[in-house]
Amino acid sequence: MSGKTVTRAQLGEAVYQEVGLSRNESTDLLESVLSEMSSALARGETVKISSFGSFSVRKKGQRIGRNPKTGEEVPILPRKVLVFRPSQVLKSRINARMNPGDTSLT
Repeated sequence: MSGKTVTRAQLGEAVYQEVGLSRNESTDLLESVLSEMSSALARGETVKISSFGSFSVRKKGQRIGRNPKTGEEVPILPRKVLVFRPSQVLKSRINARMNPGDTSLT
């Protein structure tokens, strides 16, 4: 892994470069999209982005876990977790970058 992280500022700049809105408008657009995605997930809805993937919230039930340090059994309370499932298009792009000689998917 390269350890690089894409930030909101970089995404806003990318929108500015691609779409041609002002920097402020690009940032506002990005914030709007992220806010809508967050709200939809908080309501328990699935967010699907074509050719990218889908985000959904999954409920995990209570279970018994183990403290790795002491070996003591402890209950893990029920909770909700965010799940991302990449699309086949995204998987193909990632795998094509890992195998640069393979041009069958580009």
